[in-house]
Amino acid sequence: MKIKGRTFILTGGASGLGLGTAQELASQGGYVAILDRDEEAGKRVMSGTFSYSKSVRFFTADVSDAENLEKAVDAAVTWTKETGKPLGGAVSAAGVAWTAKTLDRSGNPSSISAFKTVMDVNVIGTYSLCSLVASRLAAQPLDKLNEDGERGVIILVSSVSALEGRTGQVAYGGSKGAVASMTLPMARDLAPWGIRVVALAPAVFDTAMTAAISKKTKNKLAAMLEFPRRFGQASEFAKMVSSVIQNVIVNGAIIRLDGASRMGKL
Repeated sequence: MKIKGRTFILTGGASGLGLGTAQELASQGGYVAILDRDEEAGKRVMSGTFSYSKSVRFFTADVSDAENLEKAVDAAVTWTKETGKPLGGAVSAAGVAWTAKTLDRSGNPSSISAFKTVMDVNVIGTYSLCSLVASRLAAQPLDKLNEDGERGVIILVSSVSALEGRTGQVAYGGSKGAVASMTLPMARDLAPWGIRVVALAPAVFDTAMTAAISKKTKNKLAAMLEFPRRFGQASEFAKMVSSVIQNVIVNGAIIRLDGASRMGKL
């Protein structure tokens, strides 16, 4: 699938990996509908990073609120009709992290409420976006120039924590494991409609989530990487998104972006 002239819906696009992806897709002639619950961050990127861009638009959306998310997706689809740039797919980059051991030092259980929030955003929010975007893609006529009959691609964001969750990552690792497990069955579900589904599983990247990590912990994490021994950059994640969009044979896969690392428990 070509990026140029197509619109991609991107959740969590006002910061981190999502913002890097928005910049990459826009630089290649794509149109990007950024969905994010942080309205202030959305205003900042639209008045700064994309201040002169007509190919990027911001929509306030909370992926954990199904009704709110559907309104935002429909608004983005309406925008595609205004621009004449058809929907090409979505990148589900919205996510939250929460670290807590199953039991604290006194033997008390961790917060069920916080655990549920992680699941609502990372799992339910991801599935909600996928189902909404898939239904809109399925309603679009096939591109006559596309010999494979591809209507679009949906890219999920899992994590190496899905398989190598560190201490205190039961909620986060569990949620990203669920996202990874969705990938193949969803790809099979949507294959008759010409829609691909691929998951990316990054290790440690420079984002708002990792900014709060202590220098000592960052050094330990970097030491687990084989090469390069540094945190990944949003631009590197974005390049993989770009490659997946353009390579139609990639489907139902979980692709690690991890510097050959295998995370320890810390």
